[in-house]
Amino acid sequence: MSDLRRAVGVARKDLLIERRSKAAFNAMAFFAALVLFIFSFALGPEAPGLSPAGQTLLQYLWPGLLWVAIFFTGILALGRSFQLEMDSGGLQALRLYPGDLKAIYLGKLAANLVVLLAMELLLIPLSAVLYNVDLWTKLPGLLGVTVLGSIGFVAVGTFYAALTANLRAREVMLPLLLFPTQVPIVVGAVRATALIVHGDPMGELNVWLQMLALVDVVLLTVCTLTFEFAIEE
Repeated sequence: MSDLRRAVGVARKDLLIERRSKAAFNAMAFFAALVLFIFSFALGPEAPGLSPAGQTLLQYLWPGLLWVAIFFTGILALGRSFQLEMDSGGLQALRLYPGDLKAIYLGKLAANLVVLLAMELLLIPLSAVLYNVDLWTKLPGLLGVTVLGSIGFVAVGTFYAALTANLRAREVMLPLLLFPTQVPIVVGAVRATALIVHGDPMGELNVWLQMLALVDVVLLTVCTLTFEFAIEE
């Protein structure tokens, strides 16, 4: 229970700072909107898609474009996970925090997950309106996939943010280390999203959801158990 209180304290501290400054959320929202507009102009709203249902190319590719935007914008939040401690010299204080260091990881993970999910609640409807995708009857399933994909992304991202916090080139090293580990998450999340949006005639959705849940459990377990080595100098 003491470790749980420590984790809640770390998460509460980060969320209070973010609520007051809104630095990470505003940067993420602006960058996500910019990515969506670039895709829209690059592919063209009237380009014919590959689906026999008469969808445009943007509608057909929407699941993949959505997750690309989520992952690219999520890097901004993850990169700031330990930035405040680095700027104020408080990273050493985090290392000396009484109790298990896993509490720091879980608190940082919870704060990053809340910020990312808040951005996704804005990004998903915006992209649906921009690309003319009908999501309103499919939102419950889509929200489930979003949560599963976000947990895996944030679990590894928070770990690598701590690992690269002391590096001068941390802005470069974080995505270089993070993105290769996200291949199972990307494949599972994009495929599950596409099945929800475009239909699931073969009943494959549960398989992809189970795969995402399994990958999340593995990543959370490994990162939690090895976090104390990542935060060492």
